[in-house]
Amino acid sequence: MIQAAAFYLFATVVVASAVLTIASRNPVHSVLWLILAFFNAAGLFLLLGAEFIAMLLVIVYVGAVAVLFLFVVMMLDVDTASMRAGFARYLPFGALLAIVLLAEIVFAIAAWNAGSIELAAKAAPVDPRVPNIQSLGTVLYTRYLYIFEGAGLVLLVAMIGAIVLTHRTRSGVRPQNVSRQIQRRPEDATRNISQPVGEGVTL
Repeated sequence: MIQAAAFYLFATVVVASAVLTIASRNPVHSVLWLILAFFNAAGLFLLLGAEFIAMLLVIVYVGAVAVLFLFVVMMLDVDTASMRAGFARYLPFGALLAIVLLAEIVFAIAAWNAGSIELAAKAAPVDPRVPNIQSLGTVLYTRYLYIFEGAGLVLLVAMIGAIVLTHRTRSGVRPQNVSRQIQRRPEDATRNISQPVGEGVTL
């Protein structure tokens, strides 16, 4: 009874916050509603026994992605009027995408229900005494080790590419020479003069 009440509470808040994320006119409010949706989705995962995914939602999405969105939206001067100017023009295309996504979801649910017996028969047995995180780590670092390392390599290449694109050579920009700045003497940077009274400063 308590689990059912918690499920309906979390599900209701998730759906309501998702709707408010889209319907809010203020981008900052949209990000705050999105954070609330992530927290309640983590609660749903806890009810399912997937505490690792719940912690990932809180740590990665709420602690990093949503906060990054919030800072970017607060620092940038977003003109919401210009963003909503072409809403009516792109409404048919958005409706078409929504219909395609809904058809894919229905097709996936139908395929899952059709093959649920075979999938349950092929599923590996799980020891209830082993924690969820331990069993997930065992599978991740044994059976899917090369895929995990490949994903890490892709992220490393993306990070290096972002650094290279940020620090690329630009024309017309004076680069900073740290060694020349360190070797510069105080007497070369300043000049002591006796300024006469009533005369301007000569540069």
